[in-house]
Amino acid sequence: MSVETCLKDIVDLKQFALAKTEFRSDCRDTLENSGCLILKNFLRPQAVKLIRKEALLNQYLAYYCIQEHNVYLTTQDTHYADNHPRNRNLKSSKGCITDDQVPTESLLRILYDSLEFRNFLCAVLDEDTLYEYADPLSSINIHYASAEQELAWHFDNSSFAITLLLQQADKGGDFQYLRNMRYTSKGDLDFENTRQVLDGKCEPQNLRMEPGTLVLFRGQESIHRVTPVKGEKTRILAVLAYNSKPGIELSEEARMTFFGRLGSEQQPTLSGAP
Repeated sequence: MSVETCLKDIVDLKQFALAKTEFRSDCRDTLENSGCLILKNFLRPQAVKLIRKEALLNQYLAYYCIQEHNVYLTTQDTHYADNHPRNRNLKSSKGCITDDQVPTESLLRILYDSLEFRNFLCAVLDEDTLYEYADPLSSINIHYASAEQELAWHFDNSSFAITLLLQQADKGGDFQYLRNMRYTSKGDLDFENTRQVLDGKCEPQNLRMEPGTLVLFRGQESIHRVTPVKGEKTRILAVLAYNSKPGIELSEEARMTFFGRLGSEQQPTLSGAP
């Protein structure tokens, strides 16, 4: 069965007309005007069920880490005080399985590789072409956040992020963001705005998404976080990562930090959802 034949079993292509110019244009306008495109029920219910089951079966493979970082995801700058927004220490924690740990027959991989889906993303993101990562770990990741785990406030280094929620937590695990909090093209980091956010003096946009929701987000200028998870149910999120140029690898330092290894050597047996 071809990739494109399977796509209709994953996405309702009548509701989400990925190949239609008008639908693409509407999505692009929403993303550019709000910085965030949210497509609820993008995955068919049965697809959500199968991908979630697969993610739960393979959760034992996840690499868990706690990261201390500033909002810019950079090293400390001694020109500023420790409590300055440029250096203020935050903490994020999650588990992650990597591209080589996603089964080859996974519906998630069929979606990621789909030419129709990728062309839709190019049109909405205003990219000529999108490529997978050259390293074997970074293209598809699944993130697990259990009780008290969170993704602290930060800006993205990449110009866009693409995610699919597979399972929501009982409480917490909300995606929050504030737009236009810095202007990297002008070299303006707007420290005072960032300070207000870190001090809890700004009201963010709050998104509590349902499983099956696709989100395209521009996070270079928008500060964002995922609030601490509460309750016993793990929040599970798939991240679909592409590049605008071929042959790009995540740095070895980043792979060791996020995944605990550099490549696919000595991989455990994977479990695919039936």
